[in-house]
Amino acid sequence: MGLNRGAEARATPFPAAVLAVDAGNSKTDAALIGADGTVLGTGRSGGFQPPRSGVEAAVDVLGRAVAEAARAAGPPGAPPGGPYAAHVSACLANADLPVEESRLADAIGARGWGGTTEVRNDTFAVLRAGLADTGTPYGVAVVCGAGINCVGVAPDGRTARFPALGRISGDWGGGSGLAGEALWWAARAEDGRGGPTELASAVPGHFGFASMAALIEALHLGSVAYERTHELVPLLFAVAAAGDPVASAIVERQAGEVVAMASVALRRLGLLGEDVPVLLGGGVLAAGHAQLNGAIAAGLAEVAPRARVSVVAAPPVLGAGLAGLDAVGVSPEAYGKLRAHFG
Repeated sequence: MGLNRGAEARATPFPAAVLAVDAGNSKTDAALIGADGTVLGTGRSGGFQPPRSGVEAAVDVLGRAVAEAARAAGPPGAPPGGPYAAHVSACLANADLPVEESRLADAIGARGWGGTTEVRNDTFAVLRAGLADTGTPYGVAVVCGAGINCVGVAPDGRTARFPALGRISGDWGGGSGLAGEALWWAARAEDGRGGPTELASAVPGHFGFASMAALIEALHLGSVAYERTHELVPLLFAVAAAGDPVASAIVERQAGEVVAMASVALRRLGLLGEDVPVLLGGGVLAAGHAQLNGAIAAGLAEVAPRARVSVVAAPPVLGAGLAGLDAVGVSPEAYGKLRAHFG
């Protein structure tokens, strides 16, 4: 994780104890939190994608959510720009390598939003949101949203992580991967290179086309934005649930990838045989698809029979906030108040 202490020596009193930021590929949430766990203000902005936009432009996106949270916290007429909190706890998508966490911590710290700044990958937000607030927090979290990633933390603080950089780092799945598979199998079913599947009619039908050939042309020429293919993920699960063998095989493969990541993390940390939480988060897993989540639970039961699998339904910004409270040191009651705010 990346830590920046650039503003630590400032004498300026901080209105809040923690500025929590959770940023995914599609949206950013920010929350200003008092030392007693009270949420003083929240804000939201767009997706955080430094590989596409560059670091400074991506941090500008965070800044819009932070500014909205600051305005909500007040007081009216307070000067913009911060500092807003004693500590900034940021859990960010696309902060996949330790060097990226460090660079982002420096870039965010330079904005002067807080006294100290700590950046973690967004998997840590799901992990922290699902862990208890007393004792030594440890467990494994798998996030399956636009992509897929996993992190594990042992009782002694050791971590197990994956680069999560797509195919170059051995990853498969997440929303973009599942949508791509639905398109691939539908195209091959229509032209005869693959076996029959209901995806061949359901996929083009979703976009108002009678054939995959027409949809392929529309995607290629831009009359249908390729970004819309993420809409195919719920469709894929619906076709699988109706019994289509091709769609079901894709869902089963995604379950296998989640099980593989979680079991490897557990093995690296020496926790395969322990009573340990395995937490599932991200849009694909939080949607509660029975076939996917059931296959994950069954697969983990075979390799880690004492693991306790659960879905983290709370927003990840809660995890960023709890990690921030860990860093500044607060009463046990503060954790409960923060959790209650986010349901």
